[in-house]
Amino acid sequence: MPQSSSTPGLTPLGKVFVLLIIAALCAGGYMLFNKQKPSSAGPSGQPEADGSRPPGGKSATIVFAFGSEKERWVKWAVTAFAKTAGGGGVTVELKPIGSLEAARKLAAEGKGTHLWSPASATVRDILAADWQQQHGAKAILREESLALSPMVFICWQERYTAFAAKYPTMNFDTVASALNESTGWGAIAGKPEWGFFKFGCPDPMASNGGLTTIALMGHHFLKKTQVLTTADVMNAGFQEWFAKTAAGFTGMSGSTGTMMREMVLKGPSAYDAVFAYENLAIDYLKGAEGRWGRLQVVYPTLNMWSEHPCCLLNAEGMTTAQRDAANAFMDFLLSPPAQRQAVEHGFRPANPDVPMIGPDSLWTKYADHGLQVQVPQVCAPPQAEAVLNLLTGWQRLKNR
Repeated sequence: MPQSSSTPGLTPLGKVFVLLIIAALCAGGYMLFNKQKPSSAGPSGQPEADGSRPPGGKSATIVFAFGSEKERWVKWAVTAFAKTAGGGGVTVELKPIGSLEAARKLAAEGKGTHLWSPASATVRDILAADWQQQHGAKAILREESLALSPMVFICWQERYTAFAAKYPTMNFDTVASALNESTGWGAIAGKPEWGFFKFGCPDPMASNGGLTTIALMGHHFLKKTQVLTTADVMNAGFQEWFAKTAAGFTGMSGSTGTMMREMVLKGPSAYDAVFAYENLAIDYLKGAEGRWGRLQVVYPTLNMWSEHPCCLLNAEGMTTAQRDAANAFMDFLLSPPAQRQAVEHGFRPANPDVPMIGPDSLWTKYADHGLQVQVPQVCAPPQAEAVLNLLTGWQRLKNR
């Protein structure tokens, strides 16, 4: 006959308590496991996991490289995008970098950066060619133009008034004459205390602004609006004039935006005038006036558009979620709210539904600073081989 156990059995109430204890232990283990998983907060304030989930309340991390001339607008866009349905949980890491420098660096890496917005299509083509050569694959999965900017001379108004008294028109010829005055402002305007005439140009080896500057110097000298060819830039007369003129350029910042910021921070001691994007002049008008005085804008007779393309790169290792997040951010940059904000930062909108002129337009408000809606003759982008020879000539000049 089997012996009975001396251990009393669980009552129904005791069984309930045991189940509650097991459930509590399981819940505590689950919470502890999740507490130990790394997380980070995105711009919406919601925690992110591994950057592999799609947008719309789910987390993803994308890297956006862009020309510094767009920095103020882009920073606004990232904050505003985080508040939208498509941007919830998406982290946009910003990488401001000169357009030409970025083209070479991003093509060499082939990964890690998902969106790129250089200043112009000319630089985009350089990246596309290098990427294909180095990775044997198409570089760009999607491309949209974000805004338009022409180039302008930007001067301190007091210096411009003195300059214009001797040289009625500001162009690369008169700039060259001022740069080559042996006694500087003493000969230009009887102001020896101002020192030499200082003209700023971003480094063409790193910045699209610098490359556009030297390309427009070619158009100006040759008096042509058609595509610059290798024969054009190798013209002996142009090379001689170019060397004499460009030798006096100062600053050589790696990006156009950095050069403009330095001009406003340091005043005429840094630059009397620079050649830069129109949007930078507009973006810094108020700040400049509160520091060193008014800025004056002068449009060159021959100009060139910077289209500010935004490119979704075929980055190695990009997840579906990151691609979706990058597309959502690009869509937001083209939306009317973002494009209106771009206009506030001096860009001409790429979205045709967003106006740029009217009684409250910045171009109307600051017309007395020289701003104008109509841009004089616009030149075609140069041939790729011509660009390479322009850059080679520049590099040789600066290495003398």
